[in-house]
Amino acid sequence: MTVTETAIKNLFIIEPKVFEDPRGYFFESFNFAKLQSEGISYNFVQDNQSKSSYGVVRGLHYQLEPKAQTKLVRVLQGTIFDVAVDVRKGSPTYGKWFGLELSENNRKQLLIPKGFAHGFSVLSETAVVLYKCDELYAPEYDAGILYSDPALNIDWKVPADKVKLSEKDAKLPLFENAKNNFSY
Repeated sequence: MTVTETAIKNLFIIEPKVFEDPRGYFFESFNFAKLQSEGISYNFVQDNQSKSSYGVVRGLHYQLEPKAQTKLVRVLQGTIFDVAVDVRKGSPTYGKWFGLELSENNRKQLLIPKGFAHGFSVLSETAVVLYKCDELYAPEYDAGILYSDPALNIDWKVPADKVKLSEKDAKLPLFENAKNNFSY
């Protein structure tokens, strides 16, 4: 397992060591001890899975403190463009975003700590996404940012006329008006 920190502190790309042969492949998608040896130690308590079609954008979502969530995101089928936005006030990368293509073929994962908004767009016909959370879902702490906020200028890799949003996501506030109780 290879762990690489991105240009945004505490945001990590995790790549498993894959063993392939004529039968198929095998890899560890999660190993607490190996991550802990890299200084990453979260107690994941909930798994979430979604299936979405091309053009779906989910996000940008997060939970406020004290119910904030760290997420470990991976793709079981298809391809997504996964995005994390730093919402930690005082961070040198506050308001900056990082995006990475995650797919069933590259098997990369993105570890998104508390203090980041998360979203993804579906680039394949369909995609099945699985992510671990270190805090249970708490709707009363739910928050988010409008995916198309011009201040963030995120390239979701999907033409604007092909984007599909939930009603809830279409009504999320701009970054400057979003609920936020995170600090760096």
